[in-house]
Amino acid sequence: MDFSDMLKIDSDHDGPLFEQIRVQLIEAVRAGSLPAGTRLPTVRDLAGQLGLAVNTVARAYRELESGGVVETRGRFGTFVASTDPADAAMAQAAGAFAAAARAVGLDKAQALRYLDAAFDGAGAS
Repeated sequence: MDFSDMLKIDSDHDGPLFEQIRVQLIEAVRAGSLPAGTRLPTVRDLAGQLGLAVNTVARAYRELESGGVVETRGRFGTFVASTDPADAAMAQAAGAFAAAARAVGLDKAQALRYLDAAFDGAGAS
């Protein structure tokens, strides 16, 4: 599979190049373009396809692995993980949010006001 068709790197973009790779691969996984179990190209191969430094792609893969999006199986390669990448991150964030709310004496309804305000882009009052 040629990933240069899937991943579009914008060298004029303000953010780091590895972040563009990371975000686009997550979007492809969530959209179903890269189903669970899909083998990703080696770091060297993907760097060649995209015209990027090997370390840039390696950083993206490390970030994806730490986020649970991909898993490395030794010399067999890097594969899309079998779970939704948002599950673990959101479960952890939700747990931390609930613990913080309880620590300041908020019940669920009161805490959800802050979450709603954050999604609306406003501060909670």
